[in-house]
Amino acid sequence: MASVIDILRERARRRAHRMVFDYIDGGADDEATLLENRSAFREYEIAFRVLAGIEQVDTTTSLFGQPMRYPFFFSSAAGNRLFHTQGEVAVCTVADELGIPYSLSTLASTSIEEIAALNTGPKFFQLYVWKDRGLLREMLERARAAKFNAMLLTVDFPVTGNRERDLSNGFTIPPKIGLRQALEAIRRPAWTWDYLTSPPIRYANLSGNVSATTLNQFVAEQLYCGFSWREAEWLLGEWNGPSGIKGVVQADDAVHAVATGFDCVIVSNHGGRQLDTSVPPLRALPTIADRVGSDAEIVLDGGVRRGTDILKAIALGARCVSFARPYLYGLAADGVAGVREAANFMAASLERDMMLAGVGTIGEITRDLVRLKVQSV
Repeated sequence: MASVIDILRERARRRAHRMVFDYIDGGADDEATLLENRSAFREYEIAFRVLAGIEQVDTTTSLFGQPMRYPFFFSSAAGNRLFHTQGEVAVCTVADELGIPYSLSTLASTSIEEIAALNTGPKFFQLYVWKDRGLLREMLERARAAKFNAMLLTVDFPVTGNRERDLSNGFTIPPKIGLRQALEAIRRPAWTWDYLTSPPIRYANLSGNVSATTLNQFVAEQLYCGFSWREAEWLLGEWNGPSGIKGVVQADDAVHAVATGFDCVIVSNHGGRQLDTSVPPLRALPTIADRVGSDAEIVLDGGVRRGTDILKAIALGARCVSFARPYLYGLAADGVAGVREAANFMAASLERDMMLAGVGTIGEITRDLVRLKVQSV
C-alpha cells in the first residue's frame, strides 16, 4: 500500500522535469545505499507496551536549546526553487506552521536574509566549506546577523558522489537547457510554465550570478576538499555559537567531533548520494549513541519515511530526526501545499504510532522499545 510520501513521490515524478525529479530521487553509483537507508528500519521491531493509560501524546522536544513541537526537522537541500517556484519559502512556511526548526542550505535559491525575515521559529544554517575563507566568514557573519540559532557543518561532501542519474540528465544549477532538456520540458508543462514565468534561479547566498555548471564542476572549483579537524576548530571559533556536524557514521569520528567542540552529531551518509555501500545511518546510530552518551545531542538523518521510523531512531539514541526527500517530493508535486501534506503525514503518523506503542512522551521512547528481528537460518 502506497503511503502519502509514496503518492507525493509519484506526483512529483509526473510534474517535475526529469532532471529535477532524478536529482531529488537518485543516489550514487548503483544506489545500494539509497535502498539500504530505508531497509535498515525494517531490521527492527517495536516491542509495544499496553495499558499505558495514555489519552494523548506529547511530541515536544528540543535541539540546541530550541523548542520543537515534533522531533523532526527538514534537512537542508540546495536550489529548492528549481523544484517549485515557491522553493525555500514554502518549506520555511510549513516549518513555522508546524513548530519545527528550518535548516537553510548554503546553496539555497533564497537568501539568508529573506528566510530570516519570514521565519519566526528556530533556524539552522547548513554550511559547506569554501576555498575562499573570506566568503566563509561572510556567510557566518550573515547567518549570525540574521539570528540563525545554530550552524550545521556538512563533512561528507569533499567531492561529489557519482550520481549517474544527474550525469545522464545533464543536471546543472542553474539549469542549462539543451535539446534533450527542452524536449523533456515539453512533456512537463506545469513545471516548465513555473520555471519560465519565475525569476531566474541562482545560488542566492553567493555574490552575483553563477553560470550553469554541473555539481561536480562547481564543487571542484568552489569547495575545499582538504578541510580537516584542525580547520574545524578554527571554524567553530569563527562561528562561536551552537554547532552540529553532519555526515558522521564512525563512532570514533563522533567522539572526535564532540572533543573538537561540536554540540550535535548528525548521523548521515548524505541520503545515499555520496559513497555507495556506505553504512546506513540507523545501523551506525546505536554505537555512536553509546560512545557519545550525553556529551552531545544526536540527530538521525536518512531513510525516514514514517512515524515508526522516528520511533525507532529515537529508541536507538537519536534526540530527533531530519529528512529531505519526503518534503522535496511534496514541494516538487505541489509547492507549499505538498510540503504541508508531507509534514502533516509525518506528524500525524508519529502521534498515532506513539499511542500504539504505549509511549506518551518522547522521553519514554527508550532502547527496550525496539528489538532486532530474529534472522531465520
